[in-house]
Amino acid sequence: MDFTRVGLISNRPTSFIILLWILGVFSLTSDKLLAQTKSTPSPNPGKQVIKALYIPLADHYAAVVAYEKYGKQMQHADFQIEQMKNWDLLRAYFQSGEVDMAYVMSPLAMDMFHEKPHFRWIGLMHRDGNALAINDLLNKKVKLAAKRIDRKPNPQIAQALKQAHAESNRSTEIGMPHLLATHTVVLYQYLKKHQVSLSLKPNHQSQVLAISLAPPKSPSFIKTKSRRSQAAAFEQSLPWADIVETSGYGHVAWYSKDVLPWKHGHVECIALATDKAIAKKFHATQEVMKFIRQAGEDIEQARTHGGKKLEEIVKIIRKHIPLHSRDAIIASLDPDLRVINYQHLNIDLQGLKLIMDLALEGEILKNEIDIELFADKRFDRVN
Repeated sequence: MDFTRVGLISNRPTSFIILLWILGVFSLTSDKLLAQTKSTPSPNPGKQVIKALYIPLADHYAAVVAYEKYGKQMQHADFQIEQMKNWDLLRAYFQSGEVDMAYVMSPLAMDMFHEKPHFRWIGLMHRDGNALAINDLLNKKVKLAAKRIDRKPNPQIAQALKQAHAESNRSTEIGMPHLLATHTVVLYQYLKKHQVSLSLKPNHQSQVLAISLAPPKSPSFIKTKSRRSQAAAFEQSLPWADIVETSGYGHVAWYSKDVLPWKHGHVECIALATDKAIAKKFHATQEVMKFIRQAGEDIEQARTHGGKKLEEIVKIIRKHIPLHSRDAIIASLDPDLRVINYQHLNIDLQGLKLIMDLALEGEILKNEIDIELFADKRFDRVN
C-alpha cells in the first residue's frame, strides 16, 4: 500500500521513522499476546487445566457459580474461566485451539463447527433466556402491559415496527449480540409470524434491520436512539433487557420462551470442548460439566427460596460481572416469570435441530451440520 496516498505518512523521514516504531510496537504486542495464549501447566498437582471462555451474560451464570463454589472441590480439573468482551473475540480465541472449552450461542457454535470441526457439543448452559427490549417511542404505539408477566409476543409490537417504517422510510434497527445468535432466530420467528420483513444487511425496503451489538453496549444504544427520536429495540440475553427496564429508559416487550416454546425451554447457549481436551482431559472436562449442572441447580434453588441463597448467587455474579446490577440479576431470576432456566442441561438433539432449521430458513446460517457428529453424548447424565 502507498501510505502517502492515504495520508498516513508524509514524505518526511521523521514520519517514516514514526511508522516503523508503531509497526515495531504492534509486532512486539502481538508476540506478547500470542505468548499469553499458550497453555500453561496447572499449578495444582494432579489436576489438569480446563480453561473456558465466557461472555458476561445470565446465560453463563452457572459457569461463574461453578468456578466460585466448586473449583476447589474438583478432583481432576483446575477450572479456569476467562471473560471475553464480544463473540467475535471468543470465536477467534477458541478456534485457535489454545483453550479447552467455550460457552457459545448455538447458531454461532454450528457455524464455527462448519468452519473448523475441532470440538464437540457436550451440554447446555441454560434454556430460554433472551428478551426484546423497546424504547419509549415504540412503546407509545404498543402500550405494553404494566406487569412483565403479561407481556407476550403479540401483533402490536409487529404493527408498531411496520408503522415506524412507513413513517420514516427507515428500517428499525434491532441490536443482536451477534448476527449468528439464537436471538436472531427468535426474532426471525416472531417477525415471520406477523409478516414483518427482516434483513441482516442494510436495506431500506426491509422493515427491520438486525445489527450486531455487543451486549454491554445495548442500553446506551437505546438511549442514543431515543435522544434522536428514532424507534429502536434490541434482543439480548438477560439481564440486559432487565437493565433498561429497571433503569427506566426502556421496556421488556417479550421473552424468547414465548416466541419459541419448547419442552424444558428452547436451546440457547451450549458448552463446547475441543477434541484435544476430550481426548487428553476427559475426566477433567466431564467434571467441569458435572459442577456446571450442580451450579445450575444452586441457581434454581436460590431463585425459589430467595433470601440468603439468592444474595449469595448475586454476590458471586457481581464479583465477576459488576455491570450486572443486583436489581437486574434478581429481575432476570424472577421465580414467577422463569424466563431463563438452568435445568435439563443434557444434549438436546431435536432442540438444536429446531434452531438450525429456522436459522437456515431465515438465511441466518448458510450451512447445515451433522448434529449427531457435533454432539458427544458421553457427557450426558440422567436427570
